[in-house]
Amino acid sequence: MSTSTTTPRGVVNIKVETLARVEGEGALAIRLKGSRIEDVKLKIPEPPRLFEAFLRGRLYTEAPDITARICGICPIAYQMSSVHAMEKILGLKIHPSVRELRRLFYCGEWIESHALHIYMLHAPDFLGCADVIEMTKDYRAAVEKALKLKLIGNKLVTLLGGREIHPISATVGGFFRVPTKEELLAIRPEIEWALEASIETAKLVAGFPFPEFEQNYEFVSLSHPQEYPLNEGRLTSNKGLDIDVAEFEDHFLEQHVKHSNALHSVLRERGSYLVGPLARFNLHFDKLPEAARRTCREIGFEPPCLNQFKSIVARAIELIFACEEALRIIDAYELPPAPRVEAPPKSGTGQAATEAPRGTLYHRYVIDDKGVILSSRIVPPTSQNLRRMEDDLWRLLPSLLDKPVEEITLRCEQAVRNYDPCISCATHFLKLKIERT
Repeated sequence: MSTSTTTPRGVVNIKVETLARVEGEGALAIRLKGSRIEDVKLKIPEPPRLFEAFLRGRLYTEAPDITARICGICPIAYQMSSVHAMEKILGLKIHPSVRELRRLFYCGEWIESHALHIYMLHAPDFLGCADVIEMTKDYRAAVEKALKLKLIGNKLVTLLGGREIHPISATVGGFFRVPTKEELLAIRPEIEWALEASIETAKLVAGFPFPEFEQNYEFVSLSHPQEYPLNEGRLTSNKGLDIDVAEFEDHFLEQHVKHSNALHSVLRERGSYLVGPLARFNLHFDKLPEAARRTCREIGFEPPCLNQFKSIVARAIELIFACEEALRIIDAYELPPAPRVEAPPKSGTGQAATEAPRGTLYHRYVIDDKGVILSSRIVPPTSQNLRRMEDDLWRLLPSLLDKPVEEITLRCEQAVRNYDPCISCATHFLKLKIERT
């Protein structure tokens, strides 16, 4: 819901009381003086959730279950980032079949999260609908497809994690239980359907009306020599960054800003940067499987793509990838000799990064020789994108100054939704206020 008022002095205030179709609560304040933009602030009033404090004093084995509660949409990324960090401290090497199961686990999360964002949160902007409920009037088949895609992703997560939200099977060293080959094959037909539905999704969203908005982004993501990034790799960018994950804090800086309870992350050398599907797509197109690359050629969507409004297409391509990767893993799966490996606790520091659906997620833990967590640091993808979101709004607004208030509001909301922000994760969204003087 948005409102606008004009004061006797000509100050125009536009407020969007609640930004729809994002997870969490945020606000946007814009101050205009004539044709000049004086200030843009993306405000995050949602209170900090203090997970890093909750972790202090807990055993390292508790971290996966605690961090999974940070997000109900992408709990696996939080859970597995903590697992990888702890395994680095302990020096654990997992069985190759367990490693593949972890990638399959991520595929389930990417399928359900990307389907949710594409159809339920982002598509209404391009189709002229207020929400997915209104979409059902003219696009009922698409909405039903979205619900089925999300259900299939949830089923895959449940099979590996024990339940679809805040899964409980993943642990340091592996899983408490691994599926049989027969259990994986039983879900294969549904993933085959999801693959075809994902290709149809990419063809649908590629035809959406996108505004011209190419920017000089620095794209950042994990990079693996053979694989499209999910759970391992170095941190790289299109502007020369190439570091081990352990060097993250030497190159990335979190900053407090007065108007937000979420920290803003920047590269120390160059400022704002972008993580997420568009970054991964641009940096690792060559590692996508054939069906995904073939679809890209058919719809005319190939790198470089510098328009974040087209991130919905990149998400659809990643949906194809997740389905193809899931099928590959299921077909090649061999039961590991044991679900997990164990090691006695020891003191140390461990860093890990994985690719959540929304982008790169960083964890760092320090534990003592009894396995008690002394400190932790978690940098979610949304907080890494917040500064870049504000930069996008600064660059977008000049083209909107002569537009009606309603159009300014919608386009600014859409620019934020491009990033699929998870604001609850970022607080360690959109009330819009425009002032004209």
